[in-house]
Amino acid sequence: GIKGMEKDLGLYIAGGKGKTSRATPSELMHIGDKISMDPGPFINISRITAKVDNSALQDGYTLYHHVIIFTPDGAWTVVQQGMNESTGYARRYHWYGPHVKDFVCEPHEAICSDSKSRVLNMVAKESKEARRITTLLSHEKPEKLVKEIKKLKTLDLPSRHHILLRDINPDRLQSIFEKTYERMPSDFKELLGMEGVGPKTIRALALLSELIYHTPVSIKDPVRYSFAHGGKDRHPYPVDRITYDKSIDILEKALNMARIGYTEKIRAFKRLSSWP
Repeated sequence: GIKGMEKDLGLYIAGGKGKTSRATPSELMHIGDKISMDPGPFINISRITAKVDNSALQDGYTLYHHVIIFTPDGAWTVVQQGMNESTGYARRYHWYGPHVKDFVCEPHEAICSDSKSRVLNMVAKESKEARRITTLLSHEKPEKLVKEIKKLKTLDLPSRHHILLRDINPDRLQSIFEKTYERMPSDFKELLGMEGVGPKTIRALALLSELIYHTPVSIKDPVRYSFAHGGKDRHPYPVDRITYDKSIDILEKALNMARIGYTEKIRAFKRLSSWP
């Protein structure tokens, strides 16, 4: 939507859907070369936000869309979306740079979804000790961790633990645990950012933390609000004029502040005024 106007707006966007989202780091490097900017910080932000929403917060939604919006002076926001394959519904994750104090503790500005469920939430405040113990567990010898996971799979556990364990193959985690043992990550963020550490690795370590060391892991779904004007199923909610008018007012203010040409601005206002 802003292609060709990035320099005038002072705003840049990288990422997209599917394969495009995975090319975000190279796209950021290209933008960095173009405007003489170090892309490193934004590449790190892009990677850790995707890791958090795919691995540290396991809510049944797999990311398929990821964009980072940023300015050369360091301001940024990330919006990404995941799909639940069994229900066909989507969930959107919002990050706002100035409000992120800790990438692995309550980092989201908001999460948008039409439903809540039990999740594995390693970025909840309540999971602080679990993050610490999980990191320490990653320092253990791989053979010991694999042995403990195999033992867990033979136990009669509560239903939610069966769900978390059912697709974990301990032997396949051996190579990942070898990497964590060699590197000895200093904290949960570093552990999460390691190559190869995905949902199953975090899930296995979190279960060991909870069941062996009795460290509580949050199952609280962090969804904070739902769609304002309707769901992804194309069925709109009853008309809420107050919310609609507020949304239009926000768009009008944004257009007034936008540093775009006079003609483009007039056309944008005409399109906005044509809304019912």
